[in-house]
Amino acid sequence: MLPSTPTPLPSTPVPVSSLTPEIAARLKRDDAGLVAAIVQQHDTREVLMLGWMDDEALARTLSSGRVTFYSRSRQEYWRKGDTSGHVQWVKAVSIDCDGDALLVEVDQIGAACHTGERTCFITGGDLGAVVGSAADSTEHTTTEHTTKES
Repeated sequence: MLPSTPTPLPSTPVPVSSLTPEIAARLKRDDAGLVAAIVQQHDTREVLMLGWMDDEALARTLSSGRVTFYSRSRQEYWRKGDTSGHVQWVKAVSIDCDGDALLVEVDQIGAACHTGERTCFITGGDLGAVVGSAADSTEHTTTEHTTKES
């Protein structure tokens, strides 16, 4: 029998989250422990960006009045606007029915996107989807009705 090798400790300590257990229990995280956070301008409803939050980033956002994300590439927390001045002031934070996405309503000062654009969906551009209309077809209603009966 070989002697067991102790598991090395991580090089950086995992932060202890100050997120309440009630809120933490409602979150469905991905394999990296993150939840998608959709950021929307509170008054115009304009979708500004998508970021990622773990429990600690959400706790900081809920308690500080400023939006904090977890950077997947840098593996660190970042508060929107600390280096750019393009601050996101929190107006409301909601969780979706499945617990796997957050809606963060903000008052955005300046650009939300790192490219300098107001939103992160300008530079990427429209993908050319066929535009549908409820007036064009009863397909949605029929599908929805069938699904409910099944």
